[in-house]
Amino acid sequence: MTDASDTTTIAAVFYDGTSNRKRSVTLRFADAMEIVEDGAVVATWPFADVRRADGRKALRLMCTSAPPLARLEIADADAAARVTVHFPQLDAGRAGAQTGRIVAWSLAAAVSIVFVTIFGIPLIADRLAPLVPYAVEKRIGEAVDRQARAVFGGQVCTRPDGKAAFDKMMSKLKDAGGFDAPLEAHVLSSSITNAYALPGGKVYLLDGLLQRAKSVDEVAGVMAHELGHAQNRDGLRKIIQTGGSSFLIGLLFGDVTGGSAMLFAARSIVDASYSREAETRADDFTIKAMRGLGRSPRPMGEFLVRVTGGGRIATVIDSHPLSADRLDRMKQDDRGVAGAPILTEQEWQALRAICSDVKKDPGKGGERFIDRK
Repeated sequence: MTDASDTTTIAAVFYDGTSNRKRSVTLRFADAMEIVEDGAVVATWPFADVRRADGRKALRLMCTSAPPLARLEIADADAAARVTVHFPQLDAGRAGAQTGRIVAWSLAAAVSIVFVTIFGIPLIADRLAPLVPYAVEKRIGEAVDRQARAVFGGQVCTRPDGKAAFDKMMSKLKDAGGFDAPLEAHVLSSSITNAYALPGGKVYLLDGLLQRAKSVDEVAGVMAHELGHAQNRDGLRKIIQTGGSSFLIGLLFGDVTGGSAMLFAARSIVDASYSREAETRADDFTIKAMRGLGRSPRPMGEFLVRVTGGGRIATVIDSHPLSADRLDRMKQDDRGVAGAPILTEQEWQALRAICSDVKKDPGKGGERFIDRK
């Protein structure tokens, strides 16, 4: 309850809500708070109508029965503490409004993050990837290579006759597809059924895939697909998308192979699928290369269907075409076989035996096929 005998005066600054004039006033407390300027009462605020207003001052007040923009500011903290005991509804409704503002801003921030993640970062990646110097991309590839090798396991297979056959196949695919970037291609002894391309022109064929293939054309089609990813710098795009701001900051300060930029890089390459557009472009490279060699792209599609089951059920969030649908495309682009075999039968057998003198490593994922194709 307010003491009507309280005649204490408090210095304050008053804005009447109808002009922007700053008025120096004093406050008197009786049955209500009187705002006094030069001895005259210029406004009277009922105690029950006074509310706390937002502001940086020690105390900033408003009144529900005064003009909406009217404000009263008390800078002295001790005076502000004496004043607040007069206002029983000082913080009425403030908690709900504060909560509402927090919820609204949190929701807006969440929507912004989702929008940037879905649309902004992929767009930035598409624009930025072609501008990254090859020397930088190569450094990124080397950093990711160490992590990817840890995931897949295995050693580089170097049996001479198998290596010669592999190099011959890759050279033919490069020339036929028009691959115009540096290339470093290897076979790993991992039993995982996969092949992958890293930034900087590193391409790997895993022995698990090699052993499940029935023909050199199946393997050649898969490796042409990976050359397509390397040619289009899809691995670099994926790392930019996954690393997001960490990669951009690292690129700005020259630390693109630091822990912050590479934290999720290897997983983005070996576990996450590429976009539909990236997969289609890589398939384009396969079709071009296999046609250039007078061979059919169809065996690659048949191979993928065989090892993945060829399911056609897709959802909105699927980020790559299903193997059966891609087989349909390979069939449509099948012009038959008009060229000589990519490898002789002897070379094909040598390629399949390239890791025979290396102890097999099942890798971290065991016997599995990662369908990024």
